[in-house]
Amino acid sequence: MLRTLTALLLLGLFCAVPAHAREPGPQQHVPASQARDLGQIRSSKVLRVLVNQSRNSSGEVKGEPVGVEYYRLRALEHALNARAADGQEITLKIVPRAKEQLLAALQRGEGDLAAPGELLDPSLVHGVQPSAPVVDQVPLVLVGRKGERSYSRVEQLSGRTVALTSASAAGVAIQAINQQLALRKRAPIKVEWVDPTLAVEDVLEMVQAGIYPLTVVEQPIARRWSRVMPRLRVDNKLSLAQPGAIRWYLRDDAPLLRAAVDRFLATYRAPDNQDAAFERIYRRQYRVHNPLARQDRQRLASLRPVLQKHGTDQQIDWLNLAALAFKESTLDSKARGSGGAHGLMQITPSAAQRVGVSNTSSVDGNVQASARYLAMIRRKFFASPQINERERMAFVLAAYNLGPERVQAMRAEARRRGLNGNQWFFQTERIAMEQVGMGPVSFVNSVNKYYLAFNRERASLERVAKR
Repeated sequence: MLRTLTALLLLGLFCAVPAHAREPGPQQHVPASQARDLGQIRSSKVLRVLVNQSRNSSGEVKGEPVGVEYYRLRALEHALNARAADGQEITLKIVPRAKEQLLAALQRGEGDLAAPGELLDPSLVHGVQPSAPVVDQVPLVLVGRKGERSYSRVEQLSGRTVALTSASAAGVAIQAINQQLALRKRAPIKVEWVDPTLAVEDVLEMVQAGIYPLTVVEQPIARRWSRVMPRLRVDNKLSLAQPGAIRWYLRDDAPLLRAAVDRFLATYRAPDNQDAAFERIYRRQYRVHNPLARQDRQRLASLRPVLQKHGTDQQIDWLNLAALAFKESTLDSKARGSGGAHGLMQITPSAAQRVGVSNTSSVDGNVQASARYLAMIRRKFFASPQINERERMAFVLAAYNLGPERVQAMRAEARRRGLNGNQWFFQTERIAMEQVGMGPVSFVNSVNKYYLAFNRERASLERVAKR
C-alpha cells in the first residue's frame, strides 16, 4: 500500500491542477524590470526579497522580529556584504505578497529573490530557479485539537474535513491520498479552502478553538506555533506524503545571485534564540474561542433580530455585528469596559452621541449606536471602490479600535513603503504592528475569525430565524 500511495503522490505532483482559494484582495501590478543579477543588485545597493506576507514568515512588532525568515535573510545580507567592495554594500528591501503570488511577482521583476518560508504547491513552481534547500526533509503533519481524536493512518481521515490556506502544498498530498481512498471505495478527505484573509497561523488558531476540525501544515510550522498555542495536537505518526524541501526561488537570469545564495545556505545555521521575541509577543495573542458553542449559539439566536434590524438599516452584514459583539462582550449585554464602554458592542457614550443615539443602555440602542458608528466610519473614510468589501470591513474595524485618522495615516505610510494601502490584512497591518504593536491587529483578526466562523454556519443560523 505504501508503494502505491507513493506512486500516486508522485503522479499528483506532476499532474495536479492548481488548488487555490480566491485571490486575497487587491493586487499590485508592477511592470517587469530588466534582468538583475548580482552585479546589478550591487550597483543598485538594494536586494528586493519577496516574502510570504504571513506573520509566520515575516514582520516586526515594535522593532522586534517575529518572522521565521527574518534572521536567515539578515544573515544573507551580511554574507553578501562581506564580499562586497567598498560602496557596494546591499540593503534588503522586504516585499510582502500572498504566497500564491510570490513566484509570478518574481518573474515580473518585482523582486530578486522569493522566500516563501513554507513548501509550495508544485503547480506554482515554473519559470524560476529553486535554491538549495533552506530546510530539507520537511514532512507535512496533521494538526488537530488536544482532547479530540488523533490519527495514525490515512484511512482514518476518510470523510473528514481539512482546512487549508491558498497554495498549500498539502492540497497535492491530499489529492494523492484521495486517489488511494477511491481505489478502496472510501470517501475522500474533504478540503475546505479558507478565506484569503487567513494565513497558516490563523487556521491553526481556529483549529485550536474548535472552529476548524483539522489542518495540515509543515512540521516546523506546527512545532513553532504549538509553543504559543498549547491546545494544538500534532499527529506526527501519520505519514501524509514524502518530506519535501523548503526553498528560496530566483529568476532564471540571475545565476550569480543563485550561486551566492546556495553558498550561503550551505553553511547557515539558525541562532538558538531566534524565536524568543516570537514566543514572548505571541503567547498571549492567539486566544480566539469558538463562538458557536451551544450557549453562545443560543445567545446569538436571541440577539439575531436586533442585529439584523440595525445591520439592514446601515447596510452591514448582521454577522459582522455579531462577530464584533462576540469579541467585545462575548454577547453579554451587561458587560462593562474601560473609558465608559459598555453593553453588547462596548460603545462609549461619546461615540454614540456622534451618531445621534443618546440611550445605549438597552440592547437595541447599543447595537444601533455601534452600527451607525461603523457606517459613519465606512462612509467618511473607506468608501473607495478600490477597496474590496472584506478589506473595507477590516479597515472600519481597525478605525473603530484605533481611530480613523490614525488608520488613514497608516495607509499613507504603507503606500510610501510600497505596500498595498487598500489592503489591511498582511499589508497595512504591518505598519500597525510596527507602530503600536499587536493589539489592533489581534482585534481585527479576532473579529474577522468570528465572522468567518459565523459565516460558515450562516444557513443554519438564518434558518433558525425563519421558524
